[in-house]
Amino acid sequence: MKKLSPTIIAFLAIFLCISVNAQPFNYIGVKKCSMCHKSEKQGAQLTKWQDGPHSKAFETLKTAEADKIAKEKGFETPAAETDACLKCHVTGHDLPAERMEEGFSMADGVQCETCHGPGSEYKSMKVMKNRAEAVELGLVVWESDEDIAKMCQGCHNEESPTFIGFNFEEMYPKIKHNIPTE
Repeated sequence: MKKLSPTIIAFLAIFLCISVNAQPFNYIGVKKCSMCHKSEKQGAQLTKWQDGPHSKAFETLKTAEADKIAKEKGFETPAAETDACLKCHVTGHDLPAERMEEGFSMADGVQCETCHGPGSEYKSMKVMKNRAEAVELGLVVWESDEDIAKMCQGCHNEESPTFIGFNFEEMYPKIKHNIPTE
C-alpha cells in the first residue's frame, strides 16, 4: 500500500476541517432551548420571551388586521403565508426543512435562535459551559448594544407596514434577559 505524503495529509485535514465547519447549523426551537433557560439560575430567559412580543409574532399574522394589511400591500396570500411578513415574524421561515430539527415550530414566532444562532451544535450543557466552544459551534454572542440595535433594525424598520419608529433604548429592556450565572 502506498503512503500518503505529509502534504496530501495536511491538505486532506484542512479540507475536512473546512467542510465540517462550512456545514450550516440546524435550528432546534425554543422548546429545546427552554429546557435549560427557564430557571432563575439560568437567567429565566423563557419567561422573558413568553411575556414579550416575539413569542406572539407569528400569531399576529393570523389576524384579520394582518391579512388586511397584506392585501393593501398587494399580496394575494394571507399574512401568515406571505414571505414578506414571515421573514420578520418567524425564525427560519426561508430555510429548508432539513435545517429544522424535530420539535422546531415556526408557529413559536421569533425564537431564541433568531438572535443567538441555530443551536444544534451548541445546545449541550457541556458546550454551553465553554463560551469559546459554544461560539465556535454557532452561538451568537453580541458584543455591544449597538450591534444588537442593528440586528433588531433588520425587522424594526420602514419596510414594515406598521412601522411607527423604533426606539431601541426604550424597547430593548422589554426583551433583554439575564445571562446565565453558571
